[in-house]
Order: sequence, then C-alpha cells, then structure tokens
Amino acid sequence: MDLLALADFTLVARHGGFGKAAREAGRPKATLSRRVAELESSLDLRLFERGARSLKLTEEGRALFERAGMLLLELEETAAAIASGGQTVRGRLRISAPLLFSQTAMGKLAAEFALRYPDVRLEITADDRAVDMVEEAYDLVIRVNPEPDATLVGRIFLRDRLVVVASPDLARPADGSPVPAVTRGAMQPAQTWNVTMSSGPSTLTVAPVLSMSSLVMVRDAVRTGVGAARLPLSLVSHDLAAGTLVHWGDVEGPEIALWALYPTRRLLSARVSAFLEHLRSAFPRGTPDELAAYMR
Repeated sequence: MDLLALADFTLVARHGGFGKAAREAGRPKATLSRRVAELESSLDLRLFERGARSLKLTEEGRALFERAGMLLLELEETAAAIASGGQTVRGRLRISAPLLFSQTAMGKLAAEFALRYPDVRLEITADDRAVDMVEEAYDLVIRVNPEPDATLVGRIFLRDRLVVVASPDLARPADGSPVPAVTRGAMQPAQTWNVTMSSGPSTLTVAPVLSMSSLVMVRDAVRTGVGAARLPLSLVSHDLAAGTLVHWGDVEGPEIALWALYPTRRLLSARVSAFLEHLRSAFPRGTPDELAAYMR
C-alpha cells in the first residue's frame, strides 16, 4: 500500500473534504483527489461517498481511517523521536475523564502537565459515558471501576470510598424513621442504605428530597442541612475536618477505583507515558486524602 496516498486519504477524511484538506495542508486539491482515487483503485474499494456538496466516508473508508490514522501518527512520532535522538514528548494528547474528577482535579493536573511539556497539545473531555477510544481518537481514558475490556489495559492510580454525610444540624432519627436524602440521578422512592459505623453495621431508611446530576451539587446541597448523602470521602474530607459535615458511616460495597486506560494494540507513546507518570507523581499513594489535598 502507498503510505503517501494513505496519508492523503486520512488528511481528507480528518478535514471532511478535499478543499479544506488542501487549504490546511497547502497542497493542490486536484493532487489530493488523484491520490485518493489511486488508493481506492489499488484497494478496489470506494472509500468516500461523493455528493454534489458533501463528502462522506463509506463503511470501509471509516474502518480504514480509524486504524490508519493512529498508525500513521505513531510512525510520524517515532520518526521525530529518532531524529531528535530520543523519545520526545510532543504531539496531540486526547484524554477523556469522568465529570467529577474533571471538575475537581483535572484542570490543575492538565495545567501542570502543559507547563512541563509545552510541545504537547493537550485536550481534555469531561464525560461519564463509555467512549470508543479508537473511533473517537482518544489516547487515554480515565474511568471509575470500568467493566473488563480485553481491548484495553491500564492501572489504578487512585482509590476512594463512599461515606454517608450530613450537616451537623440534621439529626439522625433514633427511631429509625426515614431520613431526608440528596441523591445523584433519577429520584427514587424511599430506600435503604447499608452503612458501617464504629458500633457496627447499620441500615438507614432514606426518603430522597432532592436529585442532582453532579456530586459537587449534591455536596453543596447537603451542606445546607436539607438531607444526608452518599459521597466520595475525598470530596467531603475538608468539610468533615472543618465540622461543616459529619460522618454517619461508610457505605458498604466495593471501593471506588480510578483507572487510566489505553488500547492494548497501540504502542504506548511518549506523551501517554509522560501523563501516566504525571498521575503517579501527583498521587504517589493513591489515597482519598491525597486527592483531597490536591483539590484544596
């Protein structure tokens, strides 16, 4: 396969048309069109659906673009690293991170990384959904307790746990009657929370009074005394230390583990390795207290 023609194809696919690709690359539009046509002829495949005013990848074209784009980028970075005498940290680094971690820590992490590696174009997206790393061109994703995936590898860099907290003004009913609660997600009817206290296991019956889409919003609401909530320890440790919130118990269940993930079949680039090391440096022990201190 002609690698130059393949590079021209990915250029056109990335920019969504021959005209824009030609302007961005400073090359003749006719040359790009001819090279893509030659690639289609050599593969005996149609890579683009050509309309009067639009250009759209075919199914085969999309599959080729998703795989060839990253391979060409790796070749380019490898050549640049060899030419500079080592693994130079440069190029675009796209990361997807959970909303809460992005709101509380990612801004500082990204800024520190950008100052240390000015040749890296760092792009951070806050998203809780399961992204497709290949199709959406992410180099690294950070996820909480991700489902097993044979196509991804990674490591845990932070651990946290859920605790039940409330304002000191909100008394816990001694008779076991329902406690007003602030929850994340859709409002649910009365429910129970299993917690572990210093005195042993206990069950709280709660009646949700507020529902929020963000855990930061949940914490802010709980501070007012409107209800109790289940929140990560790192998010409320300062409030617990200051006495603006009190600890009602630890939530029973698995720990919260934050993973940094990347595709198994992709060579680990210098920029991804550098960001993984940056995470290790920021959270050497990976504890909730470390994350809380970092956010402060």
